[in-house]
Amino acid sequence: MRHSLGNLPKTIWIAGLMVLMLGAVTLAIAGCGIGDDVGDGGTVSTTTTTAPVETTTTVLEDTTTTTAVVTTSTTVGDDTTTIKVYFSRNEKICAATRIIPKTQQVGAAAMRALIQGPTAGEQKAGMVSNLPDGTTFLGLDVANGVATVDLSKEYESGGGSLSMFMRLAEVVFTLTQFPTVEGVNFKLDGEPIDVLGGEGIIIDHPMSRTDFEDQSPAILVESPTVLETVRSPVRVTGTANVFEAVFHVQIIDSGGIEILDQVVQATSGTGTRGTFDVTLKFSPDFEAGLGSLIVYYDSPKDGSKVVVDDIPVIFQK
Repeated sequence: MRHSLGNLPKTIWIAGLMVLMLGAVTLAIAGCGIGDDVGDGGTVSTTTTTAPVETTTTVLEDTTTTTAVVTTSTTVGDDTTTIKVYFSRNEKICAATRIIPKTQQVGAAAMRALIQGPTAGEQKAGMVSNLPDGTTFLGLDVANGVATVDLSKEYESGGGSLSMFMRLAEVVFTLTQFPTVEGVNFKLDGEPIDVLGGEGIIIDHPMSRTDFEDQSPAILVESPTVLETVRSPVRVTGTANVFEAVFHVQIIDSGGIEILDQVVQATSGTGTRGTFDVTLKFSPDFEAGLGSLIVYYDSPKDGSKVVVDDIPVIFQK
């Protein structure tokens, strides 16, 4: 027999209604996430805002032949890494800055950037690559503090002894910027070499920066580099080998006005190369644009000003 709701006894009708109401309340509580179980309330969108911070990023140098940890610092972005490449300027080694896509093969990326050579602006500022045309990067193996770089045969072609020493220094300085690399061995077309070119330069041991003191300026500024944009305060880093480890950093604005002359002391000097790392703050009252960062020392013989480098940089307020 079929019954309508209206035909049910009143007590049964009321009891049924109370059951339905109790079930609705239970579902509502579950939907609000109260209790141990969280109900599916639909898609929840959350946004997390993180302020940019300066970080040190550890990346992995991974080539086809080996794996080694290499550390470098970046303050540009999560998807980029800042590295240095080294050319020559005034017949001495000099640093240039490159911002590259983040990669685990940072050593290989640095070598490729080195082979590309200085930019047009850097060339105008006097930077020169001593790597012969046609030189190709073939591979990099890093193990136990030694990087073994494989280059094509063109690397040893042409040039005199100065060019040979400088091209070696450019590779060694570029690879030893990474803390896990203390020395560099060379291969040409896959074959290890211990003598380079017709000049007969002996390279039968892992080459380090100390092997190229004659190719290094008395004050090597590694940051900032040529045509970098800087503002106050500016961090100046590098190495120096000057009398009593003391030298000056001078800043000239785009109007030719001196806005700073700061005495700096390296960790060592007078025949021993030391490091320096200083942050310099200068007055905001300067003319923005292309200016100079000059490093010089006072001659121990007569006190005259000996300018070691004049680096063109772009000053911003």
